[in-house]
Amino acid sequence: MSRINDKIEEIEKYLQELNEIIPAEYEEYISNLEKRAACERYFEKIVEAVVDLAFLTIRNKNLKMPEDEESSFSIFAEQNIISEELAEKLRNAKGMRNIIAHEYGKIDDELVFEAVSEHLEKDIKEFINIIKEIK
Repeated sequence: MSRINDKIEEIEKYLQELNEIIPAEYEEYISNLEKRAACERYFEKIVEAVVDLAFLTIRNKNLKMPEDEESSFSIFAEQNIISEELAEKLRNAKGMRNIIAHEYGKIDDELVFEAVSEHLEKDIKEFINIIKEIK
């Protein structure tokens, strides 16, 4: 249980730190290499920590082990712990994280900015709140 709490605290700390550096406008994001790189790195760290949280919770709840990291979110949806919509958003975040981390093709800066400035925190906090309720 304490590993789950530690992971939640880690994610919340990363979200707070990300919020402190996200530029208000896309133009600033695209023109500031340091902020852009830092936002991408925080995106990676947050999504990795959320995947870790998913696996810790799956083990703690004795749920079926997923075949891969993306399908960990499907396990929660199949068990009606999270909505299919949230599972899809988290799978998409994991996919984007892989693109950023492994530089598959060109990173879509506009998509990353939109994710970190508009969607990531809301989706991650929704997931965390559900995990807090079920642990």
